[in-house]
Amino acid sequence: MRCIRYVCWLMLLAPGAFADPVQSVPLLEVDRYLGTWYEIGHLPMFFQRNCVSDTTAQYSKNADGTIAVTNTCRHEDRQLDTAHGTASVMPNSGNARLKVQFFWPFNGDYWVIGLAPDYHWALVGSPNNKYLWLLSRSPTLAQTDVDTALQIARRQGYDLDKFIYTPHSDR
Repeated sequence: MRCIRYVCWLMLLAPGAFADPVQSVPLLEVDRYLGTWYEIGHLPMFFQRNCVSDTTAQYSKNADGTIAVTNTCRHEDRQLDTAHGTASVMPNSGNARLKVQFFWPFNGDYWVIGLAPDYHWALVGSPNNKYLWLLSRSPTLAQTDVDTALQIARRQGYDLDKFIYTPHSDR
């Protein structure tokens, strides 16, 4: 009986402890992934603290095989903010796990953890459940697709209570 109570307390104290560990999709076709993605929503993070709308990510291939990353967003004053980085595919990850660097020597994990079969939406996260982005090939995404993607995130232990939807304007 004591062990059962302990398990119950553990479940109450750590509700995400029994979630599936973060897993990337088994295979990402990099050439299909390149191009423009619109952020549908994200979990709050320091580097996006001033972004209020029109967040996009542009991916293209560099001559050395790395991926050029250009992130843009608008601030409250409508000013455009742009950040340039480089992504490198992690070995033996089916191309679905990358390291992204916006300034040396720091880099971050960029794992594609959900992906529509036709690549019209992607769910990107970090293995520590701290960062999460829902991306789409268009500024809007059908609610059924949003629900599907966020369910993938929930199953992998992401706390979506603070998930922020990103508005897009005509620019």
